[in-house]
Amino acid sequence: MPNHVFIATSLDGYIATTDGGLDWLDVPNPDQSDFGYGEFISGVDAIVMGRRTFEKVMTFGSWPYEKPVFVLSNTITNVPEPVKEKVELLGGDVRTVIKELKVRGYANLYIDGGRVIQSFLREDLIDELILTRIPVLLGGGIPLFGQLDTELNLKHRKTETFGNGLVISRYYRDRR
Repeated sequence: MPNHVFIATSLDGYIATTDGGLDWLDVPNPDQSDFGYGEFISGVDAIVMGRRTFEKVMTFGSWPYEKPVFVLSNTITNVPEPVKEKVELLGGDVRTVIKELKVRGYANLYIDGGRVIQSFLREDLIDELILTRIPVLLGGGIPLFGQLDTELNLKHRKTETFGNGLVISRYYRDRR
């Protein structure tokens, strides 16, 4: 089952400020590009995210996803009413979650949220990383990557640069 990450980081590898802030992601976009997100999201069946990412998305005002969303949490006990039909809570380890989703017919998953991505990487369950680097140094915050028990080799497939300074690179897990 292919698991994909599509995420932005600062040049120093953070996905949010220490307090979870995302204002630094607001970069000029005169061409109104989606930077490949539309094509990416059309190829996934569902989104798996962590509790903190879910709570952050809930502050956006309107729900941004049309795909089913599964929130990994052992602390949230119910889903807020506005998204009750769009979000399901799942608990347990990531391998069990993947097996359950596969049985339910979800083959291509978008994995989102720092800790969830790190959990999937530790279990070698990420097949593709699409990283958008924003030309800013945060100097601290919530890191994208964490400790791994073993090195994971990736293969670079493509890098695109944009006039506003964004650099998007695609990597695939090389399991040879």
